[in-house]
Amino acid sequence: MSVGSRPLVPSRLAPHGTARPPLVPHDAGDVVGPPHGHAPASTVAAYIALTKPRIIELLLITTVPTMILARQGWPSTALVVVTVIGGTLAAGGANAINMVVDRDIDRLMQRTQGRPLVTGAMTPTSALAFALALEAAAFAVLWWGANLLSAVLALAATAFYVGVYTLWLKRTSRQNIVIGGAAGAVPVLVGWAAVRDSLGWEPIVLFAVMFLWTPPHFWALAIKYRDDYRAAGVPMLPSVVPLREAAQQMMAYTVLLVASTLVLAPVASLSWIYTVAAALLGAVFVSLNVVLVRRPTPAMSMRVFTYSITYVTLLFGAIVVDVFVRHGVS
Repeated sequence: MSVGSRPLVPSRLAPHGTARPPLVPHDAGDVVGPPHGHAPASTVAAYIALTKPRIIELLLITTVPTMILARQGWPSTALVVVTVIGGTLAAGGANAINMVVDRDIDRLMQRTQGRPLVTGAMTPTSALAFALALEAAAFAVLWWGANLLSAVLALAATAFYVGVYTLWLKRTSRQNIVIGGAAGAVPVLVGWAAVRDSLGWEPIVLFAVMFLWTPPHFWALAIKYRDDYRAAGVPMLPSVVPLREAAQQMMAYTVLLVASTLVLAPVASLSWIYTVAAALLGAVFVSLNVVLVRRPTPAMSMRVFTYSITYVTLLFGAIVVDVFVRHGVS
């Protein structure tokens, strides 16, 4: 990991700003009302926007299929509901803390200037209190409804995301999302632990899949918004290296990603249903990255970004289909 000197950006103690963690270009509720005289509906919308719900949605896409794989069928509905609620609260709290810490950056990036702490829809103190309440609730829900291991893993993911990615790597290293993105891979561990109350090779490989998926997914988005990152002084890889070099690194991670998805088949005793799906989905992902290396443009990078979401959704969907076909739903 290459860690350079800290970019010259406004202090985290400045009254505004925030940066967006690894996932989608526009969170639901990014644009909120004027900073004064908020109606109750706009206040609720601001708090929802603080949690970055579309990012949470993507994280949960990986959690439930992992639980199905761990159970070799449908777990109890109550356990699924509790785990989803706990995971949502934990991810929402982490995202909210991220907005509090990085509110100075959000003020400098056009993509994030509509976020609630930039517009003045709420104070940093209120946002932080809300975030900590979400984390406490997440821990309690997971411990009560699932087990202590899943609760600890969820809290550890938040600590890593805030402490390692947001407070340290994001502003200092071009490899920020590679290492910091590990937090986004923890939901598969939480889902597995909620069912088994232990970990094993299967969730470790699933963790590797999500870890390797994050760089090509997020860098594809960062290519489009590279000027935003430069303006904010955030050394996201596509903003500090030539686009072709960034595309080549995306290709390397994509190849490793596809390999890890194929390793999952024997490790998790999945059949040809999953294996064929993983191979075909991976072939498309690699081919799109090949085109990006040859033609590293923002338009092409957004094709890769869009497909990366489709890819991970269908990949985990294939796990569900494989398990249900071979073992039944219950």
